[in-house]
Amino acid sequence: MKTSNKISFSRRSFLQTSALASGGMLVGFNLFTACKEDVKPPIDLSLLDYNDFNAFIKISDEGKVTIFAPNPEIGQGVKTSMPMLIAEELDVAWEDVHVVQGKLDTKNYTRQVAGGSQSLRQGWEPLRQTGATARQMLVNAAAAKWGVSASECKTNKGIITNANGDKLGYGEVVKEAALLEVPEDVTLKDPKDFHIIGQDISNVDIDEIVTGKPLFGLDYKQEGMQYASVLRPPAFGQKLESFDDTNTRAVNGVNDVIKFGDKIAVLANSTWAAMKGKKALKANWTQDSKAESTAFHDETLLGLLNGDKFDTRRKDGDVKKAFAEADQVLERTYETPFVPHNCMEPMNFFANVTTDKIELVGPIQTPAGTAGQVARMLGRDASEVTLEMTRMGGGFGRRLYGDFALEAAEVSHLAKKPVKVVFSREDDMTDGIYRPAIKYRIAASIKDGKLTGYHLKEAAINSNMYGLIPNFFPAGAIENYQVDTANYKSNITTGAWRAPYTNVLASCEQSFFDELAEAMGVDRIKLHMDLLDKVKGTTDERIQYSPERLQGVIRKVVKESNYGKENGVYQGFAVYYCHNTHVAEVADIVMDNDVPVVKKVTVAVDCGIVVNPLGAKNQVVGGVIDGIGHAMYGELTFNDGIPQSNNYNSYQLIRMLQTPQVDVHFMDSDIAPTGLGEPTLPPVGGAVANAIYKATGKRLTKMPYMNNMDVEPVVG
Repeated sequence: MKTSNKISFSRRSFLQTSALASGGMLVGFNLFTACKEDVKPPIDLSLLDYNDFNAFIKISDEGKVTIFAPNPEIGQGVKTSMPMLIAEELDVAWEDVHVVQGKLDTKNYTRQVAGGSQSLRQGWEPLRQTGATARQMLVNAAAAKWGVSASECKTNKGIITNANGDKLGYGEVVKEAALLEVPEDVTLKDPKDFHIIGQDISNVDIDEIVTGKPLFGLDYKQEGMQYASVLRPPAFGQKLESFDDTNTRAVNGVNDVIKFGDKIAVLANSTWAAMKGKKALKANWTQDSKAESTAFHDETLLGLLNGDKFDTRRKDGDVKKAFAEADQVLERTYETPFVPHNCMEPMNFFANVTTDKIELVGPIQTPAGTAGQVARMLGRDASEVTLEMTRMGGGFGRRLYGDFALEAAEVSHLAKKPVKVVFSREDDMTDGIYRPAIKYRIAASIKDGKLTGYHLKEAAINSNMYGLIPNFFPAGAIENYQVDTANYKSNITTGAWRAPYTNVLASCEQSFFDELAEAMGVDRIKLHMDLLDKVKGTTDERIQYSPERLQGVIRKVVKESNYGKENGVYQGFAVYYCHNTHVAEVADIVMDNDVPVVKKVTVAVDCGIVVNPLGAKNQVVGGVIDGIGHAMYGELTFNDGIPQSNNYNSYQLIRMLQTPQVDVHFMDSDIAPTGLGEPTLPPVGGAVANAIYKATGKRLTKMPYMNNMDVEPVVG
């Protein structure tokens, strides 16, 4: 006997329809709701009538909330976490929140910058106050409607209640609330009452990212837009003498060739045609300034270290006297190379320069600064410039510099057409703004088993004070302490690279402290803890780190990593403070056919209140892996001013099979959030170097480590 299960559903539930603002209709198929008569189609957010509370918040009659994320999103998660701060104090359900990337708005937003791991730290109170202010206005409107005192009303996830049990949704009072006077004083929530902050919240763009929806600068286009590929000098220090574009203009799809400065832009109907046209260009170059090579940089920096022309950044006590009276002086020189940023999305930007406006769109970490540069370059008023930020496929400091946006604006101005400049990978790696090569010399004096003096010297390319923070640990912990810097100005362009000032200094100093502890015959952990004890209660206002918080992460990482108790595993320890955050790390290394392999890194982080644990963990893991990759493998060399790597066939990034497990532990805290996108990167190089020493007996003083160990890296 056959049985049949008859499923009944209506045509209305099977075909979801909604009117569009354009007058058309959207028809969607939804198999999962087709069998449920009472399921409503999702709301088309574009149709809702929103009321503006301020530049950050819009609320519709249906109670749906749009929150604008003001800061550039480079993968650090601020497009998710900053709206979380607003939504928490607004007291709405996160599922009712729609997040939109804000445009450049210097009138209503402050610090629209992605850099220095400061977005959440700077936005912690202002963004919460923004949400709390809107919440209070909604409460005031409801109280007026009921004829009760606002103090008798409470909110919970978009619902307002009074002492009588009456309820009103935000959408029911939004029109009245938007007309009220803005309250000057509002009360922020106690952290114990948070229901959004501290929860795992998925990236608000995750669906668009995994389904390939247009979000990034490379996705952006406008009708009539020209794609531009730019030929730049092949070597630093060169200038354009002449060029022949005959073959370029013959390429199908190429529409124009424009010289600007020492560069040549090829404009075409597609990126492919533009790049093909650029390859067909014939150009002659002259050497305008010194053609520098890696051997020259090494010799120059070493000469600076050995010389006596330094700027002293901090001087406590008398280092020379401490060294003269010492039983032993330990001195080491550390070397770090140039490295490119290697963003997954190469540089690109759109510009449309007309007689009455300048429209800019693209991935940039410094929108206000870039818009100002464009206005000045073209001799226009800043009010004529609009800039729309796209999501970025990586920044790491490279997109702090708007050189690619300036190129787009200048070419658009000359062509009198909308133009999008697109870098190839080769353009991206050879055009500069690198992390500079730096050499450090560290010396310490030991007297009667005690650390009595510490002298740190930095010799850097283009970056006086780039890699040196004189008031970070161990400043304040050693009586005789001196920090000096020297600088060579190069024509190779350099700039901020992820965790600037500290990305290699931390590795060098923590490697040195590991060797210093061994020379002193003391435990590595105890040496750090004893030095930090000396800083407690300091009245030195220059000291930026907290000795108590550094000790806290040290204890945590020692416990969680089972430090010193793992059999068959070589463990290296490092601790560091930067970007207002305290981090300790332990790297676990095993030997595979005499090759060291990083298997696990345990991380303890004190970054204050963790706003979004899911996003925070991703930042920690990313920083650790990035730090290992560049410490172990990354190096860019030069010959006669020409970068010797222009793609990944000759420049090694860490591979997926070389990435370790990263075990993340956040310290419980009620302190306002501090940086997180960068602080976990600096110490990991030192932790790995110290673990390699335990495994091999070899001290590593030159990055990348694998290039200086005479071994082939293990890939699988």
